Amino acid sequence: MSRETRERSQSGVYHVMVRGINQQDIFYDEEDYLRYLETVHRVKKEKELEIYGYCLMSNHVHLLIKEGEEGLSLAMKCIGTGYARWYNWKYHRVGHVFQGRYKSECVEDDAYLLTVIRYIHNNPVKANLIKKSEEWRWNSCRSYYGMLEYPTGLSDTAFILGTFSNDKDTAISLFKEYMQESDNAVCLDINESKRKTDNEVLREIMKIIDGNADSIHNMSKPERDKIIRAAKAIEGATHRQIARILGISPSVVFKV
Repeated sequence: MSRETRERSQSGVYHVMVRGINQQDIFYDEEDYLRYLETVHRVKKEKELEIYGYCLMSNHVHLLIKEGEEGLSLAMKCIGTGYARWYNWKYHRVGHVFQGRYKSECVEDDAYLLTVIRYIHNNPVKANLIKKSEEWRWNSCRSYYGMLEYPTGLSDTAFILGTFSNDKDTAISLFKEYMQESDNAVCLDINESKRKTDNEVLREIMKIIDGNADSIHNMSKPERDKIIRAAKAIEGATHRQIARILGISPSVVFKV
């Protein structure tokens, strides 16, 4: 079956979203977040992209990108394969890291451009992880507010700030006001099912192993792996939850 042709943006600007396979986390520690940003920065320079905004959540990423001459698809492939290769090496695993192809929507005018950048920056706020967008270390809001960003120069803030004012300080002030306005926009997102709590996952796992969590440590590797695969199939469960509940290393769960 042929893939559906993506809609092309006349402006060259896209809101892109990628997610971890089976809703699993793609960032577990600071090193992971930094590595992904470094990968985006490298591909940005190689493919002549403009990165207007980003937000890294534990299991998905939002990017606001203007494509270069080689197009968006190649750039996203380079970002995805570059990070996945390193991720699999670090966590001693094989296979896909991201869930299928990236999702994208065209951004054709300044009004929607501003809507998307605010939506992206507010992701961790809506997830109740922080109270203000600039408190999240892994998004571009801090760069728009004149704060330090790593890698330096990753975000191209001048274009969006320029829609507010030609004076940088005035533009930043107006951008901050815009970020604080109520935001009920619905943009491209993951639309994933709700994650289960540890207790909910525990109940499901207890059904799989007949109520004896200690038994997995006495199983042969093929038997253990069969249980782990069944646990990973629980909708809404994460690898780290499964590892905690079974009392095994997360890397074991990742590799099965």
